[in-house]
Amino acid sequence: MKEFINQGSKDTRSGFGEALHELGSKNHEVVALCADLIGSLKMDAFARDFPDRFFQVGIAEANMIGIAAGLTIGGKIPFTGTFANFSTGRVYDQIRQSIAYSNKNVKICASHAGITLGEDGATHQNLEDIGMMKMLPNMTVINPCDFNQTKAATLAIADHSGPVYLRFGRPKWPNFMPAGQPFVIGKALLLNEGSDVSIFATGHMVWNALQACKILEDQGIRAEVINIHTIKPLDEEAILTSVIKTGCVVSAEEHMRNGGLGDSIAQLLALKHPAPLEMVAVNDVFGESGKPEELLKKFGLDVPDIVAAALKAIARK
Repeated sequence: MKEFINQGSKDTRSGFGEALHELGSKNHEVVALCADLIGSLKMDAFARDFPDRFFQVGIAEANMIGIAAGLTIGGKIPFTGTFANFSTGRVYDQIRQSIAYSNKNVKICASHAGITLGEDGATHQNLEDIGMMKMLPNMTVINPCDFNQTKAATLAIADHSGPVYLRFGRPKWPNFMPAGQPFVIGKALLLNEGSDVSIFATGHMVWNALQACKILEDQGIRAEVINIHTIKPLDEEAILTSVIKTGCVVSAEEHMRNGGLGDSIAQLLALKHPAPLEMVAVNDVFGESGKPEELLKKFGLDVPDIVAAALKAIARK
């Protein structure tokens, strides 16, 4: 198995903040808007160094989306920042009508996604956002796995024409992807080759999938691990190539089972290559307060859960 070294735990939101500041220096069309969460979104450096291109709209997320849509008409590239819950559910009508429908070049950047938000509890732990965003025509949906990949994704979406939903998190998490690796929207990354089961993971779950792969290898099972950092457009070729080889699938995501990555893979397999699929995801319940690692265990998103899903998928071949 290819070894991925934890270079030190760092929160993915800091990868976003660092890249946004870098974009501020490189591209004077980039502007940033925040809904009263500058520190939480790590937008401090951009706000400090580029005050003429930073807009603090306060706790008025719907207004933020409308302002961002308007700024694109003048050629600006707006990056909006707030929690995932407020970036989607609170402003879905504005995103649908003002951004997706008219294909506006707005980058919706959402922190504190998933249950690893932790102690803030169910009201803030958004587990439905990927489904909401991927259903919108014209919307690109990206969910990077660590600090390095979040930084690379943030830089990449500035060059992408059209609306983007970029999802990242609050907790410090293993940083293991190569620094400076180019981020190609819609192109999955093969992290480990295998022949017995395909594990497609996204976001924080990519690291857990790699740890599960080690355990499976000790049991004589060769798992293929693929980082699906772009949920939409989905890299169908990479998924089908892997599944044709292994014959069974596990999807792993920090999201609701309904509407997430597993749903997209299931639809693809049903249409083009039916195969056993096990989904590691939150199953139709809200989150709750707790430490991130405890919540991952409680809701079935821990390393042993991926191992168990892989064994079950293999048994169904």
